[in-house]
Amino acid sequence: MATPRQIRARIRTAKNIQQITKAMKMVAAARLRRAQEAVGAARPYAEKMREVMASLSSGSDGVQHPLLRKIEGEPKKIGLILITADRGLAGAYNSSVIKRAVELVRPYGPEHVKIVSVGKKGAVFFKRRGFSVVSENPVPQTGISFLDAQTLSRTARRLFEDGEIDALYVIYTQFVSAMTQRPQTVQILPLQALESAADAKPGPKADYIFEPNPEQILSSLLPRYVDTQVFQSVIESVASEHGARMTSMSAATDNAGKMISGLTLTLNRARQAAITKEIAEIVGGAEALK
Repeated sequence: MATPRQIRARIRTAKNIQQITKAMKMVAAARLRRAQEAVGAARPYAEKMREVMASLSSGSDGVQHPLLRKIEGEPKKIGLILITADRGLAGAYNSSVIKRAVELVRPYGPEHVKIVSVGKKGAVFFKRRGFSVVSENPVPQTGISFLDAQTLSRTARRLFEDGEIDALYVIYTQFVSAMTQRPQTVQILPLQALESAADAKPGPKADYIFEPNPEQILSSLLPRYVDTQVFQSVIESVASEHGARMTSMSAATDNAGKMISGLTLTLNRARQAAITKEIAEIVGGAEALK
């Protein structure tokens, strides 16, 4: 059985941990509020942009643009924008995203996959397994600007335009609430993957008239579409990370409190046992002197 001194040391350690986890919970809660506002502002625009591009891609036959490159059959080489966190202590946030990425790249192997990583956790995981990580980027804790998203997506777009990959995916975590985050896999390029979404909608199809010409308009819209999808994915993931960390630190704070209560009870029992033992020894010594 542990001595009272050892139990007191464990109580002090648990209290220190409780203070740290409580502080981390408060920081994550403050950042989550700002990130949640950013998600609410960006999500309608990104969804509308995807809807417009789905419709445009179905009516862009004959238009020449690197991002409209057609792929025959299944892609043989893929690119992946993987969004994880720089740090842990966020529950299953990192592991669930990495698990989704592993399932995606398993049929291709390390030699046919190029990864643009946002967050250290994903980059470290795949670099140790021999995958090519062409770009590593930190996670912006205070919020990402659209200019930062353009920098991220530019590298991935260049891989597709140069023919180094046949398809581009983004794996991120969709923010639902502070308690719920869902890993998502979205194919961004090639754009013919969007045609099914446009064809699935009932009703007449839109007939677009391009002015001045389709090439000029799509050369501006297509990169913007990729930038928008990457921007939305990053801010959704940042909000999800803060939500997961807040939930995890809240649980850790509660568990530390339960541990402190249990250790305090054990300490009191140990003190009572020691006092009872001393009294018994005194009484036994007094009886022996009679």
